[in-house]
Amino acid sequence: MLKNFFKKNSKNYWRNIDKTIFISFLVLFVLGIFFSFASTSSLAGERLDKDYYFFFSKHLIFAILAIFLMILISTIQLNFFKKILVPIFIVALISLALVLFFGVEVKGSKRWLNLLFFRFQPIEFVKPFFIVVVAKILSKDNSNTSIASYFLSFFILTLPCFILLNQPDVGQTILLILSWSAVVFISGIKLIYIFSLFGITVIFVTGLLLAFPNKFSYIYQRIESFFDPTKGDRFQSNNALDAIREGGLTGQGMGEGTLKDSVPEAHTDYVISVIAEEFGSIISIFLICIFLYVSFRIIKVALFEDEKFIKISLSGLATLLIFQTFIHIGVNTSLLPTTGMTLPFLSYGGSSMIGSAILAGIILNFTRRRFLNEN
Repeated sequence: MLKNFFKKNSKNYWRNIDKTIFISFLVLFVLGIFFSFASTSSLAGERLDKDYYFFFSKHLIFAILAIFLMILISTIQLNFFKKILVPIFIVALISLALVLFFGVEVKGSKRWLNLLFFRFQPIEFVKPFFIVVVAKILSKDNSNTSIASYFLSFFILTLPCFILLNQPDVGQTILLILSWSAVVFISGIKLIYIFSLFGITVIFVTGLLLAFPNKFSYIYQRIESFFDPTKGDRFQSNNALDAIREGGLTGQGMGEGTLKDSVPEAHTDYVISVIAEEFGSIISIFLICIFLYVSFRIIKVALFEDEKFIKISLSGLATLLIFQTFIHIGVNTSLLPTTGMTLPFLSYGGSSMIGSAILAGIILNFTRRRFLNEN
């Protein structure tokens, strides 16, 4: 009986899910496991005197958990998801605020909470739910979105941004602002509201920078060194760019790269450079094409979606995915100042993997074929 139940439900799941998006996410997770093995073995064995498979084993466990979480989220009925959405976002936001008081400080920033078995970075959980909460606010009105809804969504934006700037984590703040801007633009906002909200944002950020110059001094240094390399330390960025150049089209071979041994956190913040150095730019371009294809597929589904909430949510989640991907690539290729942004699905880290799983699960949930009793 139980066997037939699972068999029937698995068939229904596979029939209704968007198979191309699902398979694309699985491919990214599997490639992330492989590249983790390639990029962390020497780090664990030679530099940290741990078992060669220490980081790889942790990444593998989190990847398996992430895949199960992705599938679980994708099966939740839409009505139930709408009910639990706001409470989950509030819990995630509270955990983000707790970082300011109980966070673990690493290299001058408090971004992690220490749990029993691993460090937890709350912003990775906040981002996908932030997009969907904003979409829910902007889709309350069936026709045109009201001014009150836009300003409420802006207020929701300021909460995590204020916390992030106090950690400080400017990269994630910029990512949230860009994603929110894309969501409100997609919702059909008038230009006057865009300029008004943009002006408020500029005043808010400028005020923080002027009020706490010491706290944000590193931002000025990174921007200054980005425009004038002689005035700052661009060791990591230069090494990442050199690694891409040395890798060429076909790469130097698995395990032959030097970036992962010379740059701290190369397996997280500079993983695309590690991949390009060892496996070549062809593989890097292939990965970028997967991200672009998934985003294209999501937008295509959103265009034919009737429900405003799902349409805005899918568009926002696609922009979040693509913005984070290209910020990571921009930093690795010295097109953007250093931000410490991970590459979804591929960078090492439990929080990053689980955050990617939540993003993927919501996308799969909203792109599946639905029936009247599910809506």
